[in-house]
Amino acid sequence: MQISNWLSEQLLNAALRGIPFDAPDEIYLALYTSDPTSADTGTEVSGGGYARQQIVFAAPTVEAGKQTAKNTTDIEFPIATADWGLVSHAALRTAATGGNLLWSTQVPNPRTIQSGDRPKFPKDLTIVRFNQ
Repeated sequence: MQISNWLSEQLLNAALRGIPFDAPDEIYLALYTSDPTSADTGTEVSGGGYARQQIVFAAPTVEAGKQTAKNTTDIEFPIATADWGLVSHAALRTAATGGNLLWSTQVPNPRTIQSGDRPKFPKDLTIVRFNQ
């Protein structure tokens, strides 16, 4: 995943300057039709019943030498009531609407979401991975 400029600044200030970082109370998975980029400039899906979905993580573990965080339950989006377009990227955000971008990534198998579709991401999906 690509870390956002906002989160990079927060973590560097906390680790190197002692400026507290208030972690978000909730994290949401957002879907995009273009790369959000580290500057948070992508196009998020909107309309047609779309809503970000809350995501809960298990404690990080080391897998293949990398710290890894995975979601604890399946993540189901609402049934699309209109076409959402080609979903090519997903991102973690700090709020159900607005908020700050944390990380983003390209979806392994981009898919066009049409009216009647219900996107779903499985439990134990590797969301965030850091080198040790």
